[in-house]
Amino acid sequence: MQITTIGLDLAKSIFHVHGVDAHGCERIRKKLRRGELLKFFAKLPPCMVGMEACAGAHHWARQITALGHEVKLMPPAYVKPYVRRQKNDMADAAAICEAVSRPSMRYVPIKSASQQATLLAHRGRSLLIRQRTSLINAIRAHCLEFGLVAARGPANIAALIATIQDDRNPLLPQEARPALLILVEQLHFLNQRIAAMEKEATATRRLDDRVKRLMSIPGIGIITATAIAATVPDAKAFRSGREFAAWIGLVPRQHSSGGKERLGGHIKMGDSYLRRLLISGAQAVIAHSSRRKETAATWLGALIARKPRMVAAVALANKTARIAWVIMARGEHYRAIA
Repeated sequence: MQITTIGLDLAKSIFHVHGVDAHGCERIRKKLRRGELLKFFAKLPPCMVGMEACAGAHHWARQITALGHEVKLMPPAYVKPYVRRQKNDMADAAAICEAVSRPSMRYVPIKSASQQATLLAHRGRSLLIRQRTSLINAIRAHCLEFGLVAARGPANIAALIATIQDDRNPLLPQEARPALLILVEQLHFLNQRIAAMEKEATATRRLDDRVKRLMSIPGIGIITATAIAATVPDAKAFRSGREFAAWIGLVPRQHSSGGKERLGGHIKMGDSYLRRLLISGAQAVIAHSSRRKETAATWLGALIARKPRMVAAVALANKTARIAWVIMARGEHYRAIA
């Protein structure tokens, strides 16, 4: 009988295929080399192909979709419960085939090559920022050994760099200066590269209508707006703004049982990059509101008055995410409310 559903376990060189017919009976079970994969699907009549959303998944999804098949990507964590007994590649393919046929399964929208390129610039920038932070911490630690300190914050490292470059400073031995100057030179290079990556991440999508509408939300700038637009191709994949905020990881952790609700801190699941950007934006909004002495009559003012600042930032980030979902899913514009 005709194959209707296929589970494809992706890999670098060897791919495993598990196919069933309309009655769920196994009809195909084989492994393919990389060069054989597209030839195999080109010979098959159109069917539903399930894959885990892992490295290379979006590329293969676009390739297989072009051959007339319906491709659905799933989070690996949602596929794992369907693995029978011990884990191996063929068992994974069977689990994917089973999971993709479940009516309650949640799917990952397929990204275009342009969206992936934008996200690559964002991820590269994030990596360089982590390297810059490591360099700053190293310079601070080495200088502290000689009694040289600077105020907290990346902006205050300039004073420490000026001290390192000053040959007349008696606290810093001449033997230590060359190594520190190399670290300073590397820090300047990273700053230039980060600026270039930010330009790359924002240049291609700055004129996008969704990006413009997202930037109108307080706490969302060009970096956050382009990251959201590239990460979420179709906001309608989420049923509500709360589901979108939960996907990012901005809702409380639940451990409820027996009809009694127990809520903890935010779950920290989902997209950590978007979560970090939204929380950073919320902290900036709160800092601005504090300088303006926001009254307790507003929602944000009342929140700041009764909650710790970090708790208020996460709550505001949750609200921002919900507003962003409405703007993307319904094509609306931001309207400020109290």
